[in-house]
Amino acid sequence: MVETVRPLKERVSAPVDIVLPEHPDIALWRAATLEDVDAIWALMRAMGRIDHPNYLPTREEVADDFGFTFFDAAADSLVGVSASGELLAWGTAMPSPGQRTLVKSTVAGGVHPDWRARGIGRVLLDWQLGRARQQLGSSNKTLPGWIQAYADERAPQNARLLARAGLTLARYFVELQRVLADPIRNFELDDGIRLAPYSANMSAAVHAAHDEAFADHWSSQPLSDETWTSFTEAETFRPDLSFVVFGTDAEGSEHVAGYLLSTVSEDDWAGAGFSSSYIALVGVLRDWRGRRIAQALLAAHLAASRAAGHERATLDVDTDSPTGAVGLYTGMGFVAAHREMVFTIEF
Repeated sequence: MVETVRPLKERVSAPVDIVLPEHPDIALWRAATLEDVDAIWALMRAMGRIDHPNYLPTREEVADDFGFTFFDAAADSLVGVSASGELLAWGTAMPSPGQRTLVKSTVAGGVHPDWRARGIGRVLLDWQLGRARQQLGSSNKTLPGWIQAYADERAPQNARLLARAGLTLARYFVELQRVLADPIRNFELDDGIRLAPYSANMSAAVHAAHDEAFADHWSSQPLSDETWTSFTEAETFRPDLSFVVFGTDAEGSEHVAGYLLSTVSEDDWAGAGFSSSYIALVGVLRDWRGRRIAQALLAAHLAASRAAGHERATLDVDTDSPTGAVGLYTGMGFVAAHREMVFTIEF
């Protein structure tokens, strides 16, 4: 059992100073800057085409990281540059601003496919883990502390790298796909419950509902306002494919009972082999579960995505979701496609 009596700063062994990696193929290791966004984006897309071609980062997502107040690029990022000036490697240790039940740092990054199997990723990861330990080791909170990393199952070399560095496989998330040409069942909601298209004036209420709905989900912490805004104001966000369900309480007041928010990234379609929408966030508040709200939200999205001309709808879900979400989605016609592994070090 992880001890949570003493503060993390007393439980995490963190280096005072982190020495920059050394590798013969890297002429310069340095912190990333905003001027590196295009090079990092190109590197991430090159990695993604090999590791997970069905989803690629957008430039906006890369740039947004540099604007978050909880991310200090000078301390939390590292790039490796070749003698010719080419960016070959990139890594971050991203602290999570929401710390209700957990203090977390997520390490992400990698090495250009043409420069793999040379040991660059290993020395980069060593630096990232050192920085993540520093972040956790600066916390006075008595909460559990995690270092977390993701690896797509189609890129087993990344999983091996994480395991060799001392991280443990903790969870699987599965990508589910739904063919939109198949029949879509209609779900009637009970009296006092209504479904509406998402609009920007609902943002704050839906944000609060999301934090509440996911409070009992593994690793989930409240989203900061800036993270939420980054998502809902992104170019890929699709309010026309997003929906909110409102429920009326005993006093006659109406509240958000459930929500489904969607994105569309056409850059993903070539690698996936089909056009699609992505169900990024979907949840139902505990007091409203078991009333077919999730099914109604999904049906509304599937119909809207089909009307928009998409061939499939996709989403990712925790295979051990406490709400039985996998069964819900498969019952709605979704089928498993790919899995992503989550690795952790826990303090």
